Amino acid sequence: MEFIGHTEEYLFLETIDGHSCDLLKEHIDSSLTILWFQSDTNILIIDGKEEVFYKNQIIFLTEFHQIVPKKIGEIRFLRFNRPFYCILDHDSEVGCKGILFFGASQLPVISLAQEDLEKFETLWKMFTIEMESNDNLQIDMLQMMLKRYLILCARRYKNQENFPQERNETDLVREFNFLVEQHFRNKHSVADYAELLHKSPKTISNIFSKMDSKSPLKYIHERIALEARRMLFYTDKPVKEIAYQLGFEDIQAFSRFFKKQEGISPSEYKEKGELGTIANSSGITT
Repeated sequence: MEFIGHTEEYLFLETIDGHSCDLLKEHIDSSLTILWFQSDTNILIIDGKEEVFYKNQIIFLTEFHQIVPKKIGEIRFLRFNRPFYCILDHDSEVGCKGILFFGASQLPVISLAQEDLEKFETLWKMFTIEMESNDNLQIDMLQMMLKRYLILCARRYKNQENFPQERNETDLVREFNFLVEQHFRNKHSVADYAELLHKSPKTISNIFSKMDSKSPLKYIHERIALEARRMLFYTDKPVKEIAYQLGFEDIQAFSRFFKKQEGISPSEYKEKGELGTIANSSGITT
């Protein structure tokens, strides 16, 4: 089951097995994935290392993890992207900063206790029911349930783990990712983040290149563009105010940036969104 919103919000919820496990290898930009194993002895190669997972374990993956399924039973698969729900924007509520997705190199694994199962089972059932609805409240309901899911996972993980501290190059990319989520509104250059990471901009760029990732500057620009699209589509704020809130000195600089990223001006994008909203509320198909 798949949900796609007006500004590229994406949520995918499904129970997969050995015949449908190619989903694990799919790369979706800015996505986060939660796997809840429903059977014993599942074998995945994650970042080149073979890992074995058992029934009622849950793991958390970012777009940077490289996954090769080797032996798969049944898995409850949940994937969402930042436009759908940015966990860092909601960190004070969810409490999973640096724990579930952006922690150290050791993969976070939750083992559900018997007293946890009823809560998780009930929430999964509600998820599946809501995925089949189709009204103006659907995205709000789905975001609320995802938030609840993350809270339950973070609580369980905090109660069972001492968080590892070792770091590697993959961790640096994830931390860069994390910092961009925190500071993209006022820090627009690789040098800004290199300073926060106590690295040189060249070192950061070389690590991204070594991992075959998009460039760090492209990642920054895509995150700013994502927020711009969201604000243009979902708010009544004028373009000038949006430009200011996203850290641009003037509306002309913001317009040049947005048109380079999206192919149309912010005013055109906003008008397109307003027309779509009017059409939807009037029952008109555009």
